[in-house]
Amino acid sequence: MTIAVLIVAAGKGTRAGGDIAKQWRPLAGQRVIDWTIAAFKRAGCDTIMVVRDPENEHAAEALAGYDNLLHADGGADRSTSVRNGLIALKDRGITRVLIHDAARPCVSTQVIHETLAALDHAPAAAPGLAVTDALWTGAEGHVTGTQDRNALFAAQTPQAFHFDAILAAHLALDEVAADDVEVARKAGLPVRITQGDVNNIKITRPEDFARAEHILRSSMDGIPDIRLGNGYDVHRFGPGDHVILCGIKVPHDRGLQGHSDADVGMHAVTDALYGAMAEGDIGRHFPPSDPQWKGAASEIFLRHAVELARSKGFVISNVDCTLVCEFPKIGPHAETMRTQMAEIMGLDRDRVSVKATTSERLGFTGRGEGIAALTTATLVRA
Repeated sequence: MTIAVLIVAAGKGTRAGGDIAKQWRPLAGQRVIDWTIAAFKRAGCDTIMVVRDPENEHAAEALAGYDNLLHADGGADRSTSVRNGLIALKDRGITRVLIHDAARPCVSTQVIHETLAALDHAPAAAPGLAVTDALWTGAEGHVTGTQDRNALFAAQTPQAFHFDAILAAHLALDEVAADDVEVARKAGLPVRITQGDVNNIKITRPEDFARAEHILRSSMDGIPDIRLGNGYDVHRFGPGDHVILCGIKVPHDRGLQGHSDADVGMHAVTDALYGAMAEGDIGRHFPPSDPQWKGAASEIFLRHAVELARSKGFVISNVDCTLVCEFPKIGPHAETMRTQMAEIMGLDRDRVSVKATTSERLGFTGRGEGIAALTTATLVRA
C-alpha cells in the first residue's frame, strides 16, 4: 500500500482578505501551507503533492525550500486542480490518496489516520461533524423557515480514496463538483463518514486566522519536542574595508576571509538551526569545494536552514547570537542586525538577539586576528 497526499492550494482565497491568497499568508510563525504540510508529515505521510497556481510568486517562494515535495499546476476550479494532481500521481504506484484543503492547517493526526483506516472497508471516506445547531432558511435578513438537521453533517478534509477509483471518477466528471466526495458519489462510490474534529477548521474569513492561531499554539503547548542547537564559527581578518555581520555591512579597516561572504554571525545562526534538526552544518549542505558558493551571500544558507526547519514541522522560537571581537564595535549596529536577521527568518524581532563581547584581549580575537560567533537556537515541533 502506497499513500499520497494531494493538497489543493491553487485557489485565490479572496474571502479571507489581504493581498495574498490565504494559503500563503503567515500564521503563528509560519505560513498556512507550512502547518498543513507539517500535519501530514507528522502523520507519517511522505509522498505529498501540492497543486498550486504556477503563476503565483508567493506559492513559488513558499514551496522552494521543501525537499521531495511534488508539484502540479492548478486549474480554473477545484475539480480541475484535483484532477491535474491525480493525473500527475498516476504512474507513481499510489494505491490510496488523501485530498486535503491547504486552508485547513489544524488537521490532527487522529483525523488523518482514522480517515485512512476507513479505506480498509470502503473505497472512499471523509471526516464529518454532525450538525447540532438549529438550521434556518432565510431571505432579506429574516427567518423564513427551519430545516431538519437530522442526518446532516458538516464536511471536512482530508477525504480519502482508493486511488484508481477516484482518478476514474474525476476523469469521468463532466461538471464542477463542490468536493471530492461529490465526485465519488457521482461515480457510484460509497463514502464512509469518519469522525471530524471541531478544530479542523477551514480558514475562510479574516477572523479565522486568529482562531487557527489559537488552536495551533494551544496544540504546541502539549508537545515536548523542543530542540536546542548551538552554532560556532570563526573567520580571520584579511584585506578589505568592511565586514559583513548578521547581514549588515560594517565599515572596518580590514575584511573577513572566507569561501562565502564570511558572515561569521549568520554562519553561526545557520549552524545552530541545522544542529537543532540534527542536519549537520553549512558545509554539508553547501560544500566549500563547490565553486558556486564562492563569495555567496550567507543569507542563502540561512534561508535554506529556515525553510528546512519549516518543512520538518518546526517553529523557530528564538535565536541568540553573540559576536566575539575587540573591533569593530558591534553596539551601534546590533539593532539593525536584529531587524535584518528577523526579516530573513520570518520572525518577530523580539525573538532575535544579537549582542557582542570582547575576550579581554585574550586569544586570537583578543589579538585582533579575527571574529568568532556563538549562537543558540530553539525549535519547537508543532
